[in-house]
Amino acid sequence: MKNLILIFLLSFTITSSYGASKIENNESEDTTLIKIYTTQGEIELKLFDDKAPETTKNFILYAEAGKYNGTIFHRVIKDFMIQGGGHLPDLSEIATESPVVNESNNGLSNKKGTIAMARTSDPHSATSQFFINLKDNDFLDKKNAPDNYGYCVFGEVTNGIDVVEKIGESQTGRNGMYDDVPMETVLIEKVEIIKE
Repeated sequence: MKNLILIFLLSFTITSSYGASKIENNESEDTTLIKIYTTQGEIELKLFDDKAPETTKNFILYAEAGKYNGTIFHRVIKDFMIQGGGHLPDLSEIATESPVVNESNNGLSNKKGTIAMARTSDPHSATSQFFINLKDNDFLDKKNAPDNYGYCVFGEVTNGIDVVEKIGESQTGRNGMYDDVPMETVLIEKVEIIKE
């Protein structure tokens, strides 16, 4: 069974502030708007369709098929990121489509509030799992990554960063073979496309 996880490439200390307006250097013309309904509140996203076309198409495919509905944020690391989109509450994995090409060369940075694809050590292994950055994690960007690929940013939070931060404060522990699992389940009730 393949578990898509972020790979810790470096030890780091990050400090950042999150602006209510657009995230620096992550401007984009073509966007899809998404709403994620969770048991902790709602998160609204703007996807960068023109900067990461294959990745956003992949995310929309899962959303339209309802595959994210009923999944959980299964991995939370305080002051780093929250990860979801691949596991049900019992931690079983959802069925996934073929992996998507890593579009991390799009010039977008893993700033606080951005959404990016989770993957294994294979740069082109991302399927359904995604993560939302809790801080500026530019060491995950292509230009800084030891594997020369990094993690593909494909959108940003436009509303509900407080919900993301609340999830990021979850108490976590080990559950079976998984670490950093929230002790209280954080359910993704539904992912809805607001505008495509």
